[in-house]
Amino acid sequence: MPSHRYSKYIPVLFLSLDLISLNIGFYVANLLKFQIVFLDQPYSVLQGVLNALWIFTYFSARLHDVNRESGLIDHLNRLLTSLVVNLSVIFALWFAIKPFYYSRQHLFYLYLIFSLGAVSWRILWYFSIRYYRSKGFNIRNVAIVGYSELSARLVNYFQANPEIGYRFIGYYDDHQNKSLGRISDLISTSKSETIDLIYVYLPALHEESLKEIIDFAENNLIKVKVISQFSSIGYRNLQIQNYGSIPIVNVTAIPLDNRVNQIIKRAFDIIFSSIVVLTILSWLVPLVGILIMLESKGSIFFRQERTGLNNRKFKILKFRTMVVHQDIGVKQATRNDARITRLGAILRKTSIDEFPQFINVFMGDMSVVGPRPHAIKHNEEFQKKIDRFAQRHAMKPGITGLAQAKGFRGETNTFNDISGRVRLDRFYVKNWSIFLDFKIIILTVLGIVKGNEKAY
Repeated sequence: MPSHRYSKYIPVLFLSLDLISLNIGFYVANLLKFQIVFLDQPYSVLQGVLNALWIFTYFSARLHDVNRESGLIDHLNRLLTSLVVNLSVIFALWFAIKPFYYSRQHLFYLYLIFSLGAVSWRILWYFSIRYYRSKGFNIRNVAIVGYSELSARLVNYFQANPEIGYRFIGYYDDHQNKSLGRISDLISTSKSETIDLIYVYLPALHEESLKEIIDFAENNLIKVKVISQFSSIGYRNLQIQNYGSIPIVNVTAIPLDNRVNQIIKRAFDIIFSSIVVLTILSWLVPLVGILIMLESKGSIFFRQERTGLNNRKFKILKFRTMVVHQDIGVKQATRNDARITRLGAILRKTSIDEFPQFINVFMGDMSVVGPRPHAIKHNEEFQKKIDRFAQRHAMKPGITGLAQAKGFRGETNTFNDISGRVRLDRFYVKNWSIFLDFKIIILTVLGIVKGNEKAY
């Protein structure tokens, strides 16, 4: 089929552009003259190893499999995930093979330029190919078997989004006059007019008819996709699991059910928290600790039991910002709260009081990004009032989260405060990506610099 004739070149094109970006980064980093010693071999040997590792990562992550229905964020998330995995492999080799020295600065500038290049050309490609399709090129012809409300919504989606490049040919249904013909007519039609993709609405046909359509499609290189009753549920992360030869639909799947995603998120947490502990907490804890002890009696840390992943309890760490009192875990901090010390007000306003939680992250109780953990007493209260509140505990709690990045922080004195926070937390749990984590971290830093009136 003419519309498919260039598809085989996409993997080679994408890989070539990635390797160009990688090698540009390598040469620029070389120009900065950072020291590299690799097994007493010339730079070209290390360059070859880095290229080979990326080729392995590229094909393992199937970065050449580009789905025309997916958005830019999906493309970039797969790329960033692959970069994190690739860097993790390099660090593992770094520690495993001792007899070489590789400058951290060289690696930093290499991967900074490589990442910017890989992201930039993908963004350019994404918008270029969508513009190209919107003009009527690179089109796939689509037929739908079975007319229904869901089928009609799918057609409306194709027509409202011409940039994905689907041209609707018509319906085929034995019981609807809106169709081009009966289901049996589809085979004869496809012989006279090219059909690239068939969507099948399952309730509209018998098992024998479905098998006939699939057999015909496979013999003619036509793809078949199913529109089922599950499409009306509205869950984005429906997942097919196989129990032997029996396919089962998991309607409550989340991205972090995937073991690879768990490893990526944990690796990021360990790297990020290690950097903070070594470069910031190593001097911040003694400094703030002395100031806290000079102002009021008591421990420099505030420890409180919170609920984490799968409702497991852990002790959260913060710098103590209040005088020692008896109502720990019950009463939230309020504006002009008399319990807050003068130093504590500064720590809370700047969010410095939260920094010891990077120790919780390193120990595995928390994540850098995730739903903020509430006091157990408040969890019990909120769970009675808010539907699906418990879904927040399907992943580790975070130092910051989507709700905090969007301005929901501090005291929750109205139902709208807590329901808005939970709504964003649930969205994060269902739509997690490493790209979303980076975005939340950036928004959090900007929010701290800008200041927040609810930070008290």
